[in-house]
Amino acid sequence: TNSASAMEEELGVPQASPDLPPAGLRDVGNEAVWSLSSCKQGFGVDQLRDGLKSTYWQSDGPQPHLITIQFHKKTAVELLRIFTDYRQDESYTPAKMSIRIGTTFHDLKEIQQIDLTEPSGWQLVPLHQRDGSPVRTFLVQIAVLANHQNGRDTHLRLVNIYAPQSVAPLSVAPFHSDAGLELSCIR
Repeated sequence: TNSASAMEEELGVPQASPDLPPAGLRDVGNEAVWSLSSCKQGFGVDQLRDGLKSTYWQSDGPQPHLITIQFHKKTAVELLRIFTDYRQDESYTPAKMSIRIGTTFHDLKEIQQIDLTEPSGWQLVPLHQRDGSPVRTFLVQIAVLANHQNGRDTHLRLVNIYAPQSVAPLSVAPFHSDAGLELSCIR
């Protein structure tokens, strides 16, 4: 993983605000169903997705702690952004995470393992295939495998998932004849 500013610099992304979506990407988190392996009451998906850095998800059970993001159709995803704050969360801060993708829970494959050292701020996790294209998947799972100072439960303050901006369809030349108009809706 890279910090937001270092990766955006490397990609040539303008650095207006680290809280804005990266250029050329759109947030698809609202198109998915989010679930957690566990949470303390009042510290669940709503807090993880509310856009506030002062709130957080807090797990409440044995590791690994899981965040599952499930799309209703196969979706191209390019980037995960995870906001952590070691200064506030200390032993609740993840130290090792696994990113997994699949069609269902039964065929998940780890595509990346991330080691974090006292992270504070946005952590960027690119989701690319070997050829550099975005990953196409139904399900993304973030697994917290270990916390700093051997902490048991975890805090994650925000998680966003991004897809490439949609490409506008090619425009078709307008038809002027009756025969052309009849055929214009055939694919």
